[in-house]
Amino acid sequence: MEGSVSTHRHQATPFHEYLLQGSVVDSSCEVLLNRLRGLCDNAENNYETFHDHELVFAMRGTSNQNSQAVFYRVRHSLTAANAPWHLRYIGQAEVGDKTRHTLVRTYVDVGTSDNVVAFLNEMGFRLDYEYVIKGYFFHKGRMKVTVSKIFRMLQPNNVESIEPLSLSYLVELSVVAPAGQELLQDDMKNFAEQLKPLVQLEKIDHRRITMM
Repeated sequence: MEGSVSTHRHQATPFHEYLLQGSVVDSSCEVLLNRLRGLCDNAENNYETFHDHELVFAMRGTSNQNSQAVFYRVRHSLTAANAPWHLRYIGQAEVGDKTRHTLVRTYVDVGTSDNVVAFLNEMGFRLDYEYVIKGYFFHKGRMKVTVSKIFRMLQPNNVESIEPLSLSYLVELSVVAPAGQELLQDDMKNFAEQLKPLVQLEKIDHRRITMM
């Protein structure tokens, strides 16, 4: 499970996630994987893979229509039955500072038992959407790269009835670290340069995508 790899030993302490994103068409994915295998750690090993089910829960305010919803993400492996489930909170991205090379957002990831969905429902959260995600991940020092195919679920809670969301793979370069470690953004920018022209990793403003 990809989520288990990104779990950090800080328990529930909020860290910052530094993130760059891009995409690569299906026909170029294998070339990108070979490039990453050469650039990242443990190049002699085969690709590490993940195949997960992610559910996104929301709690929306009722007293104020302008209040923002709170989202939590639950993720579990579809191939490793004994792997822990994961509960994630990802904060609003900080995109206004143009001197930063990456998107920055608060990030909390904790391992849970498999009854976390029932717990969230009792807390008042409701399922907003769900999807299946599978792909590959690599590490370069403390940087993590994932190459992911996202699948739409055709029936609720049926992880077998799926179809690809697009004809491309989502590529993400990320580091989770304590606040204030801004210099690691330079390492991420330099690594992203080595992946051009196969993929253009950028600081994406998700708020603009939502408004489109």
